[in-house]
This record gives sequence, C-alpha cells and structure tokens, in this order.
Amino acid sequence: MNDTLSRQKFLQYTASAGAALLLSSLEGFANEIVDKKLKVAIIGCGSVSNRYLPQLLSSPLIEVVSLCDIKPERAIEQNKQYKVNAKTYANLDEMLAGVPFDMMVTLTDMQVHGDLNKKALLAGKHVWSEKPMANTYAEGKALLELAKRKKLRIWGAPAVVNSPQFAFMSKTIQEGKLGRIASAHGQYGHTGPTWSAFFYEKGGGSMPDLGVYNMATLTGLLGPAKSVMAMTSIVNPERTVDDKGKIKVEAEDNAHVLLEHDKGIISHVMCGFNYFDPHGHEAGAQSLHSIQIFGDYGNMRLIGYDWETNGVILDTSWTEPPVLTSTDKGGYEWQEGARVVGESLIKGIEPRINVEHALHVLEIIEAARKSSANGMKIS
Repeated sequence: MNDTLSRQKFLQYTASAGAALLLSSLEGFANEIVDKKLKVAIIGCGSVSNRYLPQLLSSPLIEVVSLCDIKPERAIEQNKQYKVNAKTYANLDEMLAGVPFDMMVTLTDMQVHGDLNKKALLAGKHVWSEKPMANTYAEGKALLELAKRKKLRIWGAPAVVNSPQFAFMSKTIQEGKLGRIASAHGQYGHTGPTWSAFFYEKGGGSMPDLGVYNMATLTGLLGPAKSVMAMTSIVNPERTVDDKGKIKVEAEDNAHVLLEHDKGIISHVMCGFNYFDPHGHEAGAQSLHSIQIFGDYGNMRLIGYDWETNGVILDTSWTEPPVLTSTDKGGYEWQEGARVVGESLIKGIEPRINVEHALHVLEIIEAARKSSANGMKIS
C-alpha cells in the first residue's frame, strides 16, 4: 500500500472501516434519498446472481431496478425466476442510459471488473464488486481515487470480516488469549469450476477466485502483509469447460503464499483448482478447519470456510480438551456484501467491509505472482 500502516492501525481501520473519515459521505447520501430505498442495478446474471438476488430482494431498503448481461436471455430469465420486475439490458452502456439507479453490483467475469466499475463510477454510481474489484493494484487504486473525486463509494468482495466467527477470532487475539501470535495458515481449494473459461484464462486463477478469502481473513486478523514470498504453478495445463470446450490454462491453478506481518508473524495461504474436497461449494457440513492461528498460549481453528463458517475450536489448556465455540452464524452468508453496503448507504452507517482491505488483498496477489516469477521476496 502507498503508506505504511502499523498492524494496530490497520486492524483499527478494518474494525471501524475508517468511520471518522467516511461517515459524513454516507450520512450525506442517506439524507439525499427521498423514499429511503437504494436503487440497485446488477451486471452479470450468471450463477453468482442466484446467490446475490435473494439477498438484495430480501431487504426492505433496496430495490433492484435493472438487470444486465451480455447474454440478454439470462437477464430476462433471472428477472422472471426471481420476480424482480426490473428492466433488462444487453450491455452496460444501455443500462447506464436506462432506468436511474444508485449502486451497481458487478457479478461478471473477473477480467472485466475494472473496466465496468470505472464506467459506473464515471456515471456517478456507487459500486459493489465481486472479487477482484480490478485486475491490478494500480487499477484498483485508480478506481478508489476516482470514487473519492466523485464523492462515491466502491467496495470489493469478499465479506469474510462480517461473520461472527471472524469477530470472535479477532476478539480472542486482541484480548491476548492466544498469547504472542507467531503463525497462521489458511487453505481453500476444490477441483475447479467447469461452467466458464474465465477462471483459467489470463487475469483469472486460483488466487483471485479462492485465495482472496484466506488473504482477507488473515490480514484482517493479523494486520497487513509487509512482504510476500510465493510459488505458483499450473498443475492441469488443459481444462474442458462448458462455454468453450477444451482450453489451455493460462493462470495459476495452484498457489502457496507466505505473508510476513508485523511483530514477526508469518502466515501461509494455499489455494488451488486441483484439491479434492467432497464438500466443494456446499460447505455447510464441513467439519474440518480452513484457518488456523497459533500463539504461545493457545491456538484456534476456524471450522468450515471463512465464507461458510461453522464455528471456532479454541485450544488454550494443557489439561482440558479443545472447545468448539462461536457456532452461531448469526445469519451471515458470503453473498451478503452488496446488501450490507447497500443498507449502509441508506442508513448512513459505515459497514465493517472497506475498500482499502480489498485493495491490500489485490496487492498481495500481484506480489505473489511477481515473487513466483522471479524467486524473490516482494515488499
């Protein structure tokens, strides 16, 4: 990141989302909304929209007014299936010229997120973007600067900091119950999506699709990364996907990333599209852990995934067995981000999610690829 942040300041910023700096803009926007309903437009009506639409439609403070997809029939189908009663469009230019809206939700192929998000900001729209919000850190930073100039807000997935389990782990660390933190590990993978080629094409890869969750969780808990060392590889050079048949894999489908945090803490993330896991994308019954934090007084393990949290095992005793705690999800779902930030715009209350955190994760991914390419540690 441009300015060096201490771990404490980063954690404070992540916890409060810079409320003192940003709350005024949200309050101002909230006061401008006459009917107290945020008008939302969705671009990208593929598989992920099946998760986002129910969340957005469940909010009494949000109205979905536009659906857009380069395959217009998908927008029309989602409009019917979810009884949205929205206008449908075949491209972003049509949608921007159509029914007025306040915030765009970007759910397209990741390679075009940056361009689409920039167009929306230039048109005066707030943005919630699925991961990643841009394809490079420089592009993401430029989007943030543009949003600031236009007095707009942009956020990027994932929403892992929203879960009660994240809050519990953070509180446990901050209260010193694990002692001096030394090390952490995160892992997430499956055998790879088949419905689209973009996951495997240039600008895709296992880090922006999968690793982002663990990177967001670990930097949220331990503070920002000071440096990165990584190895990435392509294990499966060819894939067969629904939209293009047999393709050549261009982006990493296997990654191991070491993060150096403040105070000597080292964390590790592994992610890939070649990891057998019978739970796959349905992790509600997952009993294994995906995040592990070690201190000299204790350790804790997040059961399930940080996007599908099932509890935290806390181990702080030499004589007593580990305890499964924080099992209540509190309604948290990984797809809630757009609804949460949309409601925050209406209420004038700053959400826990903040764009600087998403940008830092993008910075880590970029550094990991550079490290893997040249075999060096990247500051």
